[in-house]
Amino acid sequence: MDEGAGRTGEWADVTPDAARRLLTAAVQAFAERGYHATTTRDIAGRAGMSPAALYIHYRTKEDLLYRISGVGHRLALDILSRARDGGGTPAERLGDAVRTFVRWHAEHHTTARVVQYELGALAEDHHAEIVGMRRETDAAVRAIVEDGVAAGDFHVDDVRGTSLAVLSLCIDVARWFRDDGKRTPEEVGELYAGLALRMVGHGPVVDPDG
Repeated sequence: MDEGAGRTGEWADVTPDAARRLLTAAVQAFAERGYHATTTRDIAGRAGMSPAALYIHYRTKEDLLYRISGVGHRLALDILSRARDGGGTPAERLGDAVRTFVRWHAEHHTTARVVQYELGALAEDHHAEIVGMRRETDAAVRAIVEDGVAAGDFHVDDVRGTSLAVLSLCIDVARWFRDDGKRTPEEVGELYAGLALRMVGHGPVVDPDG
Protein backbone atom coordinates (compact mmCIF):
# COMPACT_ATOMS: atom_id res chain seq x y z
CA MET A 1 0.00 0.00 0.00
CA ASP A 2 1.14 3.52 -0.76
CA GLU A 3 2.15 5.25 2.47
CA GLY A 4 0.08 8.24 1.43
CA ALA A 5 -2.93 5.97 1.63
CA GLY A 6 -2.61 5.06 5.26
CA ARG A 7 0.79 4.22 6.71
CA THR A 8 2.77 6.84 8.58
CA GLY A 9 5.79 6.85 6.26
CA GLU A 10 7.12 10.26 5.38
CA TRP A 11 4.64 11.91 7.76
CA ALA A 12 6.27 10.33 10.83
CA ASP A 13 7.58 13.69 12.03
CA VAL A 14 4.15 15.33 11.88
CA THR A 15 2.68 15.78 15.34
CA PRO A 16 0.26 15.53 17.02
CA ASP A 17 -1.46 12.40 15.74
CA ALA A 18 -4.54 14.38 14.67
CA ALA A 19 -2.43 16.59 12.37
CA ARG A 20 -0.84 13.51 10.82
CA ARG A 21 -4.22 11.85 10.27
CA LEU A 22 -5.50 14.98 8.54
CA LEU A 23 -2.44 15.06 6.30
CA THR A 24 -2.81 11.45 5.18
CA ALA A 25 -6.55 11.99 4.68
CA ALA A 26 -5.82 15.02 2.51
CA VAL A 27 -3.40 13.00 0.37
CA GLN A 28 -6.09 10.38 -0.25
CA ALA A 29 -8.76 12.95 -1.05
CA PHE A 30 -6.61 15.12 -3.31
CA ALA A 31 -5.37 12.07 -5.23
CA GLU A 32 -8.87 10.66 -5.73
CA ARG A 33 -10.91 13.81 -6.30
CA GLY A 34 -8.39 16.51 -7.17
CA TYR A 35 -7.60 19.50 -5.00
CA HIS A 36 -10.39 21.77 -6.21
CA ALA A 37 -13.12 19.12 -5.90
CA THR A 38 -12.08 18.22 -2.35
CA THR A 39 -13.66 20.05 0.59
CA THR A 40 -12.36 20.41 4.12
CA ARG A 41 -15.38 18.35 5.16
CA ASP A 42 -14.17 15.52 2.90
CA ILE A 43 -10.73 15.60 4.53
CA ALA A 44 -12.02 15.80 8.08
CA GLY A 45 -14.46 12.97 7.46
CA ARG A 46 -11.72 10.68 6.18
CA ALA A 47 -9.69 11.49 9.30
CA GLY A 48 -12.66 10.75 11.55
CA MET A 49 -12.92 14.35 12.76
CA SER A 50 -15.27 17.29 12.52
CA PRO A 51 -14.53 20.03 9.95
CA ALA A 52 -13.86 22.44 12.81
CA ALA A 53 -11.09 20.18 14.10
CA LEU A 54 -9.14 20.61 10.87
CA TYR A 55 -8.67 24.34 11.48
CA ILE A 56 -6.98 23.68 14.81
CA HIS A 57 -4.02 22.22 12.89
CA TYR A 58 -4.18 23.82 9.43
CA ARG A 59 -5.42 27.29 8.59
CA THR A 60 -6.76 26.35 5.16
CA LYS A 61 -7.07 23.49 2.70
CA GLU A 62 -4.20 25.10 0.79
CA ASP A 63 -1.99 24.82 3.88
CA LEU A 64 -2.45 21.06 3.75
CA LEU A 65 -1.46 20.95 0.08
CA TYR A 66 1.57 23.15 0.79
CA ARG A 67 2.74 20.82 3.56
CA ILE A 68 2.30 17.74 1.36
CA SER A 69 4.02 19.38 -1.60
CA GLY A 70 6.90 20.66 0.51
CA VAL A 71 7.65 17.27 2.05
CA GLY A 72 7.50 15.55 -1.34
CA HIS A 73 9.72 18.05 -3.11
CA ARG A 74 12.30 18.05 -0.33
CA LEU A 75 12.47 14.26 -0.55
CA ALA A 76 12.90 14.48 -4.33
CA LEU A 77 15.67 17.04 -4.00
CA ASP A 78 17.42 14.90 -1.38
CA ILE A 79 17.28 11.78 -3.57
CA LEU A 80 18.67 13.52 -6.64
CA SER A 81 21.25 15.61 -4.79
CA ARG A 82 22.70 12.51 -3.11
CA ALA A 83 22.99 10.80 -6.48
CA ARG A 84 24.63 13.88 -8.02
CA ASP A 85 27.17 14.13 -5.21
CA GLY A 86 27.78 10.40 -4.85
CA GLY A 87 30.76 8.42 -6.02
CA GLY A 88 31.02 6.49 -9.23
CA THR A 89 30.86 7.30 -12.90
CA PRO A 90 28.22 9.60 -14.37
CA ALA A 91 26.40 6.52 -15.68
CA GLU A 92 26.36 4.95 -12.22
CA ARG A 93 25.13 8.17 -10.65
CA LEU A 94 22.40 8.71 -13.24
CA GLY A 95 21.30 5.10 -12.89
CA ASP A 96 21.16 5.49 -9.12
CA ALA A 97 19.24 8.77 -9.38
CA VAL A 98 16.60 7.35 -11.71
CA ARG A 99 16.34 4.00 -9.95
CA THR A 100 15.74 5.63 -6.55
CA PHE A 101 13.51 8.43 -7.82
CA VAL A 102 11.30 6.02 -9.77
CA ARG A 103 11.06 3.62 -6.86
CA TRP A 104 9.87 6.43 -4.60
CA HIS A 105 7.21 7.47 -7.12
CA ALA A 106 6.00 3.87 -7.35
CA GLU A 107 6.04 3.10 -3.63
CA HIS A 108 4.34 6.41 -2.78
CA HIS A 109 2.28 6.84 -5.93
CA THR A 110 -0.74 8.37 -4.18
CA THR A 111 1.36 11.00 -2.43
CA ALA A 112 3.48 11.55 -5.54
CA ARG A 113 0.42 12.25 -7.71
CA VAL A 114 -0.58 15.05 -5.38
CA VAL A 115 2.98 16.38 -5.10
CA GLN A 116 3.59 16.41 -8.84
CA TYR A 117 0.19 17.23 -10.34
CA GLU A 118 -1.54 19.62 -7.92
CA LEU A 119 1.22 22.24 -7.92
CA GLY A 120 -0.92 24.82 -9.69
CA ALA A 121 -3.38 25.00 -6.79
CA LEU A 122 -0.80 26.47 -4.39
CA ALA A 123 -0.94 30.11 -3.35
CA GLU A 124 1.47 32.40 -5.16
CA ASP A 125 4.16 32.52 -2.47
CA HIS A 126 3.97 28.80 -1.79
CA HIS A 127 4.03 28.06 -5.51
CA ALA A 128 7.18 30.15 -5.96
CA GLU A 129 8.91 28.29 -3.12
CA ILE A 130 8.06 24.86 -4.52
CA VAL A 131 9.02 25.85 -8.06
CA GLY A 132 12.39 26.90 -6.67
CA MET A 133 12.88 23.38 -5.30
CA ARG A 134 11.83 21.89 -8.62
CA ARG A 135 14.48 23.96 -10.36
CA GLU A 136 17.05 22.55 -7.95
CA THR A 137 15.97 18.99 -8.73
CA ASP A 138 16.20 19.75 -12.45
CA ALA A 139 19.68 21.15 -11.91
CA ALA A 140 20.80 18.05 -9.99
CA VAL A 141 19.92 15.74 -12.89
CA ARG A 142 21.34 18.16 -15.43
CA ALA A 143 24.65 18.25 -13.53
CA ILE A 144 24.97 14.47 -13.80
CA VAL A 145 24.23 14.57 -17.52
CA GLU A 146 26.72 17.38 -18.01
CA ASP A 147 29.37 15.35 -16.19
CA GLY A 148 28.69 12.43 -18.47
CA VAL A 149 28.96 14.56 -21.59
CA ALA A 150 32.20 16.13 -20.36
CA ALA A 151 33.66 12.67 -19.67
CA GLY A 152 32.64 11.42 -23.10
CA ASP A 153 30.34 8.81 -21.54
CA PHE A 154 27.09 10.42 -22.69
CA HIS A 155 26.25 11.61 -26.18
CA VAL A 156 23.58 14.31 -25.87
CA ASP A 157 22.89 17.24 -28.19
CA ASP A 158 20.42 18.98 -25.86
CA VAL A 159 21.46 18.51 -22.22
CA ARG A 160 18.68 20.62 -20.73
CA GLY A 161 15.93 19.02 -22.79
CA THR A 162 17.21 15.50 -22.20
CA SER A 163 17.51 16.09 -18.45
CA LEU A 164 13.89 17.28 -18.32
CA ALA A 165 12.82 14.24 -20.34
CA VAL A 166 14.53 11.91 -17.85
CA LEU A 167 12.75 13.63 -14.95
CA SER A 168 9.40 13.52 -16.74
CA LEU A 169 9.83 9.79 -17.34
CA CYS A 170 10.39 9.24 -13.61
CA ILE A 171 7.54 11.44 -12.44
CA ASP A 172 4.99 9.83 -14.76
CA VAL A 173 5.30 6.57 -12.82
CA ALA A 174 3.07 8.08 -10.12
CA ARG A 175 0.28 8.49 -12.66
CA TRP A 176 0.03 4.85 -13.75
CA PHE A 177 1.65 2.65 -11.09
CA ARG A 178 -0.67 0.22 -9.28
CA ASP A 179 0.12 -1.83 -6.18
CA ASP A 180 -1.45 -4.88 -7.82
CA GLY A 181 0.38 -4.40 -11.12
CA LYS A 182 2.78 -6.83 -12.77
CA ARG A 183 5.98 -5.00 -11.80
CA THR A 184 7.34 -4.13 -8.37
CA PRO A 185 8.73 -0.66 -7.62
CA GLU A 186 12.23 -2.16 -7.76
CA GLU A 187 11.62 -3.68 -11.18
CA VAL A 188 10.25 -0.42 -12.57
CA GLY A 189 13.26 1.41 -11.14
CA GLU A 190 15.68 -0.95 -12.88
CA LEU A 191 13.80 -0.69 -16.17
CA TYR A 192 13.73 3.10 -16.09
CA ALA A 193 17.39 3.38 -15.11
CA GLY A 194 18.24 1.46 -18.28
CA LEU A 195 15.92 3.60 -20.36
CA ALA A 196 17.47 6.80 -18.99
CA LEU A 197 20.98 5.63 -19.81
CA ARG A 198 19.91 4.91 -23.37
CA MET A 199 18.33 8.36 -23.56
CA VAL A 200 21.69 9.95 -22.82
CA GLY A 201 23.49 7.76 -25.35
CA HIS A 202 25.46 5.80 -22.79
CA GLY A 203 27.67 3.17 -24.34
CA PRO A 204 30.10 2.99 -27.23
CA VAL A 205 29.41 5.11 -30.28
CA VAL A 206 29.45 2.95 -33.38
CA ASP A 207 31.20 4.47 -36.37
CA PRO A 208 29.00 3.67 -39.39
CA ASP A 209 32.10 3.81 -41.61
CA GLY A 210 33.78 1.13 -39.61
